Amino acid sequence: MRTMLVLLIVVSFLPGGATALAQTGHVMLPPDEVKWVDAPPSLPRGAKVAVIEGKPADAGPFTMRLKFPAGYKVPAHSHPAIEHVTVLSGALHFGMGDKFDATKTKPMPSGSFIVMPIGTNHFGETKEETVLQLHGIGPWDVKYANPEDDPRKR
Repeated sequence: MRTMLVLLIVVSFLPGGATALAQTGHVMLPPDEVKWVDAPPSLPRGAKVAVIEGKPADAGPFTMRLKFPAGYKVPAHSHPAIEHVTVLSGALHFGMGDKFDATKTKPMPSGSFIVMPIGTNHFGETKEETVLQLHGIGPWDVKYANPEDDPRKR
């Protein structure tokens, strides 16, 4: 019991730890209750997003789902925190580097898991509708390797 108390105290002082501990109850979300909305302007048009838990704009952990249509491309970009992605359906053709290059992508089918370290440029495209689950630590942002690729500037 004492070990658990010490662990809870230590975790509460970690970045995002207080947010995680402050969550009231657990989250249970069947697929038919996921509420999809248009993705924010930081992503190219056509994507949908569903925030599952947390708030990406706030400090602390969050989980969201992204739905990309067939033929969707995300230019090279990075994030200010580590990114964990699980492919739930479809396939993400994923690549690393400062510029989108379809010849440097690897197909990541349903069930695949990807981790991108902080500040690592990566890109992707879909050939079929694809749903991803993304987990990260906020505040979340998207920084495009080439500022001209940033859809917020269009």
